[in-house]
Amino acid sequence: MRMATGCGAGREPGNLRYGCLTAGDRDRWEDGRVTSILWYRRDLRVHDLPALAAAAEQGSVLPVFVLDDRLLGGRRASANRTWFMLESLRALDESLRERGTRLHIRRGRPEQVIPELALACGADAVYVSRDYAPFGRRRDERTGRALNAVGVELIEMAGALAQEPEEILTGKGAPFSVFGPFRRKWESLPRRTVLPAPGRTVWVEGIEPGELPPAGHAPAAIIEPGEAAARARLDRWVKGGLAAYPERRDFPASDGTSRLSQDLRWGLLSPVEVLERCAVEGAAGGKFASEVAWREFNHHLLWHHPRVLDEPFQRQFAGVRWRDDVDALAAWKAGMTGFPLVDAGMRELRATGYMHSRARMVCASFLAKQLLIDWRLGEAHFMEHLVDGDVANNNGGWQWSAGTGADAQPYFRVFNPALQAAKFDPDGEYVRRWVPELGRVPGRYLREPHTMPPEAQRQAGCVIGRDYPAPIVDHRLARERAIAAFAAARRGELPDAVDDQ
Repeated sequence: MRMATGCGAGREPGNLRYGCLTAGDRDRWEDGRVTSILWYRRDLRVHDLPALAAAAEQGSVLPVFVLDDRLLGGRRASANRTWFMLESLRALDESLRERGTRLHIRRGRPEQVIPELALACGADAVYVSRDYAPFGRRRDERTGRALNAVGVELIEMAGALAQEPEEILTGKGAPFSVFGPFRRKWESLPRRTVLPAPGRTVWVEGIEPGELPPAGHAPAAIIEPGEAAARARLDRWVKGGLAAYPERRDFPASDGTSRLSQDLRWGLLSPVEVLERCAVEGAAGGKFASEVAWREFNHHLLWHHPRVLDEPFQRQFAGVRWRDDVDALAAWKAGMTGFPLVDAGMRELRATGYMHSRARMVCASFLAKQLLIDWRLGEAHFMEHLVDGDVANNNGGWQWSAGTGADAQPYFRVFNPALQAAKFDPDGEYVRRWVPELGRVPGRYLREPHTMPPEAQRQAGCVIGRDYPAPIVDHRLARERAIAAFAAARRGELPDAVDDQ
């Protein structure tokens, strides 16, 4: 297995792994043309896909996707993501049919399926977009060894990120753990040129394509899947939403974010093309680019520190004594905490497979701080539902909110959901949308409905404790408890017990 380094007119400055086989490789075949497999994973597109461009330049190409039961049914499985993936694969198959081929579907372990397919079609190389998560890296290592055993090479290409982890290092050659200098280095490096969708491509023929399983009905009100839908979203965003992004992005009731997160997660869009398209908006484009950089910061952290999937990045917080409160966790998951902004976010998640970024921070902080419940339980719940669920970004966001991650918010910063609602949902539009039982509650009580006098509760048709829960914790006392628990962990103290609230 290797990463290709040079293609066509040669390597562009700063880009180390966009390329094809070398001239020496080509000499192994009389006509210089080879058969390659394009192994799709999290890059379900034909536009700006370096692995596809490289494989097509070499000769004939067989596109394939492997349905791996370890992912479809593993501990990070999600019915929402599986549905979105299958429908995006169906759209990719249609796009490939328009170009004269099919997406070939296989089921099983890639380290077994891919070498068998390579032998069946006479492939000399298998092209992939790099994977940065521990599971994907181990899978690719196993598959690369199995391919080498039958004389086939696995060639890794960039495609999921704008900049590779090996390229963003400090002056001492270490990975960054603070986002600001990371972003400046990330922004300073050149990016590759956006590649067009392939024109005339020679496809491998005579291989049974296989069939995708039916996706069935969408488990939630999920956004439209497929590359064409993602490209339409990008067009609408650049033309109609990006300019107002700095002012509107934190308000969950507004249409102020790009809604491209699932498209980047599934590779329906390349980050390089997204950045190029958004650069035309000046300061707004720069603000949005900073969010793309944050996404890549989390991927780079996971590449350099895979341990963060199981433990806090800041080891000083490994000893935090989390509370074991099954009822509180269930109330949080159901959106029944008595804190309207938290409940709105959790209900949006269950209904749509998505949650606005500001709500994600508030909901995550509430679980880890006010409830003092292990952030890993919340991380798992988000992964169960999020269509854009990605181990790097989800872990990075949770550790930031919990105060345990790289460049995270301080452990003593505890979001007050009522103040967050006052600032980012001042009219209560978001809360009323997702918590309909609060629909008639007067605005002055909407952020803390439990403060309504009994007569106001009856008039609003929302009796606290019957129609909507009272707060499951006292914010002030919960804040003090969280700060004490985190401070104790920093000092290396392990209290005998954590009092419930």
